[in-house]
Amino acid sequence: MTEINPPAPGSAITDAESRIASRGWWDSDADDYQAEHGAFLGDLDFVWCPEGLREADARLLGDVRGRRVLELGAGAAAGARWLDGQGAEVTALDLSAGMLRHARAAEARTGVRVPLVQADALALPFADGVFDIVCTAFGAIPFVADSQAAMREVARVLRTGGSWVFSITHPMRWIFWDEPDESGLIARNSYFDRTPYVETDEHGVPSYVEQHRTLGDRVRELVAAGFVLRDLVEPEWPAGHEQVWGQWSPLRGRLFPGTAIFVSDLPG
Repeated sequence: MTEINPPAPGSAITDAESRIASRGWWDSDADDYQAEHGAFLGDLDFVWCPEGLREADARLLGDVRGRRVLELGAGAAAGARWLDGQGAEVTALDLSAGMLRHARAAEARTGVRVPLVQADALALPFADGVFDIVCTAFGAIPFVADSQAAMREVARVLRTGGSWVFSITHPMRWIFWDEPDESGLIARNSYFDRTPYVETDEHGVPSYVEQHRTLGDRVRELVAAGFVLRDLVEPEWPAGHEQVWGQWSPLRGRLFPGTAIFVSDLPG
């Protein structure tokens, strides 16, 4: 039985604990996740967030034709396959073998194959300066204890002038419980409390870990890694979109943002 057990303020979850928890969680949850969200995400689409913002419309990555792109925390790699269809040279990376198994299954369904790599975002198995773009939709960044180190790794594998674009749960959502109904409209937590959300197994070992940083923290992480923030996109809940995805719902989406997308560049 899983216990929800936030550690005391000031306590820490190490990168090793986060890595083990995330790999185990996504390996075991991959089938359920794809069963619940696979149709929404598609096999050949790049969806940035539960609000349904698609890269085909937003064009946050710019013209990708002929560009070398790394999708970080790619999951079943639908985004990577869509980018391949746009003429990019794409590599999809994820920590979870379970999610990459679904990527293989989608390759069989679509006939679109991209290189799949199982690796940790804190130790990217690539040489310096080999990618033009690194991107992720809700991958990696919220699940590592040292997200500043992850930003530095992204900067390392990007060429000068390259772009780093990532979406995360909007930091202000940390104030509220993860409920899509009226109970999720009541402010209960401090926005400034960076204590991670942790679930543990029956032995007290972390089985799910998600980190919180403020908007300012994310900007400072980017700047410290050498990036220039070009845009911060907060997608609005679209009219007629009635799908509930976990804590995302029309009720909450009409009142406050659920997603933040950081668009940054690595200048020369």
